[in-house]
Amino acid sequence: MVIAGNHKGESGEITEVLVSKQRAIVSGVNMISRHSKPTSQNPQGGIIKEEGTIHISNLMVIDPKTGKPARTGRQADASGKLVRFFKSK
Repeated sequence: MVIAGNHKGESGEITEVLVSKQRAIVSGVNMISRHSKPTSQNPQGGIIKEEGTIHISNLMVIDPKTGKPARTGRQADASGKLVRFFKSK
């Protein structure tokens, strides 16, 4: 879920994370129009709608139990494997 910016309150699935730029692409959020020249793959060219990137500080994971955004942590389970858990307020 987006927690800040022009698309605050919108949510979608993260399709790609750009670690070096600290940005992520969220499906259906921050749609931008990109103009493209005609190519062999797209002989018509024209305006293409695609998702833009959002800084990861403006994103938050949604807790599947409550359906609300929540902070996360990692702790070891009984077998010693690290498991993500949601911190409640």
